[in-house]
Amino acid sequence: MNLEQLLDYLESDDGFRRQITKWMVFEEQPANYADFPQEIDSRLKDYLQTRGIERLYTHQLEAYKKICSGENVVIVTPTASGKTLSYNLPVFQTILEKKESRALYLFPTKALSQDQVNEAQDIIDHLKTDIKAYTFDGDTPADVRRTIRAAGHIVVTNPDMLHQGILPHHTLWIKLFENIKFIILDEVHTYRGVFGSHLANVIRRLKRICAFYGSKPQFICCSATIANPDELAEKLIEEKVVLIDQNGAPRGKKHFLFYNPPVVNYELGIRRSVVSEVRQIMRKIMPTGAQTIIFARSRLRVEILLTYLLELARELKIPKERIRGYRGGYLPKERRQIEQGIKNGQIQVVVSTNALELGIDIGQLDVAIMAGYPGSVASAWQQSGRAGRRRSASLTIMVASSSPLDQYIIEHPEYFFHKNPESAQIDRENLSILMSHLKCGAFELPFVKDEVFSPDITGHLLDFLVDENVLRRTEDKYFWMRDVYPADEISLRNASPENVVIIDNSDQKKVIGEIDLFAAPEMVHKDAIYIHDSVKYHVDELDWGEKRAYVHRVNVDHFTDAITKTDLKVLDILEESDEENQVIAKYFGEVAVTRVTTGYKKVKFHTHENIGMGKVYLPEMEMQTSAVWWEFEDSAFGDDFFEESVIGEGLRGIAYALHNLVPLHIMCDVSDISVVPMVRAPFSRKPTIYVYDKFQGGIGLSKKLYAIDKTVFKAVKIHISACPCKQGCPACTGPALEGGQSGKESAIKILQLLPLDD
Repeated sequence: MNLEQLLDYLESDDGFRRQITKWMVFEEQPANYADFPQEIDSRLKDYLQTRGIERLYTHQLEAYKKICSGENVVIVTPTASGKTLSYNLPVFQTILEKKESRALYLFPTKALSQDQVNEAQDIIDHLKTDIKAYTFDGDTPADVRRTIRAAGHIVVTNPDMLHQGILPHHTLWIKLFENIKFIILDEVHTYRGVFGSHLANVIRRLKRICAFYGSKPQFICCSATIANPDELAEKLIEEKVVLIDQNGAPRGKKHFLFYNPPVVNYELGIRRSVVSEVRQIMRKIMPTGAQTIIFARSRLRVEILLTYLLELARELKIPKERIRGYRGGYLPKERRQIEQGIKNGQIQVVVSTNALELGIDIGQLDVAIMAGYPGSVASAWQQSGRAGRRRSASLTIMVASSSPLDQYIIEHPEYFFHKNPESAQIDRENLSILMSHLKCGAFELPFVKDEVFSPDITGHLLDFLVDENVLRRTEDKYFWMRDVYPADEISLRNASPENVVIIDNSDQKKVIGEIDLFAAPEMVHKDAIYIHDSVKYHVDELDWGEKRAYVHRVNVDHFTDAITKTDLKVLDILEESDEENQVIAKYFGEVAVTRVTTGYKKVKFHTHENIGMGKVYLPEMEMQTSAVWWEFEDSAFGDDFFEESVIGEGLRGIAYALHNLVPLHIMCDVSDISVVPMVRAPFSRKPTIYVYDKFQGGIGLSKKLYAIDKTVFKAVKIHISACPCKQGCPACTGPALEGGQSGKESAIKILQLLPLDD
């Protein structure tokens, strides 16, 4: 059975068809070609022709011309459109013309780095030249590192290694920094939020060191489709970029299906689990032999699905070797074997986390299934692009969970297909992050008076560090004066320099992760269930003095949800809406958030039932951050329906939906923001909803929400109103038992008061 026959079979299956909310077909798209530039080295042209490439795609030629004219570029084209060649071609041409030239490739993951080195090495082997390309990461042996520093023309690494392993030791990398011509930033859409804010400051340090050695490299950025790729790239590198987004690559016919599992409990709004539905769908697909990739949102879900599919393979007499999993935790050699098995067709089905979402070459697949919405439109298209990579027809099925985000996407396919509203946000001026990298910069090179690292504030911060005995000022220079190595103490994944280390309480006392100080009381309090890479751990102790949490593995059917008491104090109103509105006023500003964890709920997986409670005794934590908030006028609640308790239930329902739908619009994780409803806010004595960035100093998320709040409130109103439950459920305003009997009705009535139609 070929793919077209499979599609006919699925379309004729009434049970399957009944759960489809949208069946979208994208027709085949031909390629747009352009001839090779005349100046291309004949050896490079010969290499391309041996790979069956007789001409370039138009976007590849455009990128080549812009790069060769000295411009920074950001290339935004779909998966498998040849972005790698877009930067490899000018890089290799430059090195062939001038042997001393160097290039630094930055990728967000080790696997992607390894894949790109293999691609570069393939070119080098054909050219029969002594160009050297190496991966430099934590696994690189010491003797190989010396070779890379001395002879590496192309150095492939990741932001963390650049931050901790290269920049602080720049004197060992003189050959690279004196001759660097290009810096490639691939998958720039992944550099958002805290990670992106850190990377922007790492780039500042990198450019500062390059200038010290007399070089000024060009930046070549690549991204998946987001709303603001050029804006994001310019914020990361603080230079102008040229956007290249007219794709010249061909595309095969693509069928994209939205699948919503049937409701099994209308009162609670619970649908059949994603895992169960994917298993049933694969029962229809596996006998056809179609090569399939399934994306699951967690390692645990990968292993559960893999177990079910292996059982199914036994029933269908399919060799178990043809069904494989792929996730973090597998050994590198095993992962390479799986990648090769997918590529050569020996593996029929692979179940993966988003580790295979990025541009690792795994060849041609027929079907991509998403076990749950991946969290962003960009990620969803990346995962869909793994099928039909070589002009052939393909099928993508997105299977929704009961979460509000999944349900909103699945019930509003026009949002997904007809526009891409997501904008990646970073805040390179976040004071905590900026101060951390200012210390790293001072360690790497003394700062000079009037040197600009961050506009307007560099001198003040340097003088502050002098007062704190971190730096020493001698005449017009600022020198690092401590024994500690600052980059070692700064994680690019957290905004706060202080973290709680999480230690597996087994014989090895192995460190399994860390968490920022402000989030620790909620995530790793005593008796919490901490989930790390989908493995569940019980927290035995949170040693607040030593900043350590001790945990051990458990197999439980629930997670814990911290009960916190939150107080917000408005410090400064920076912006306010100028609309004359008798219902609601909107503000953006700085707030002090005081949170204390007082207890926790045990919540059963899938059903979200509350199955127990516990007490927690921890000190208060305070953080200053940015927030957007909406104050409701008391006069809006003149209806007898609106008792104060009912208003509170409605605000809680709106806050629950906001918390889940805001990430859809501002491209962040649910855990990056917090939403706090108050029936009587201390600041104004009015019903208020606050949304704040859960990072010290803020990272621009609430600022973005301030600008698009009407769009978000419209989405919340439509979603809650359309939900088939009666009194609220986990897919709209939250579990009915927690939201109150009037929670959903009150939320809808409050939202109807808002002027959202203009």
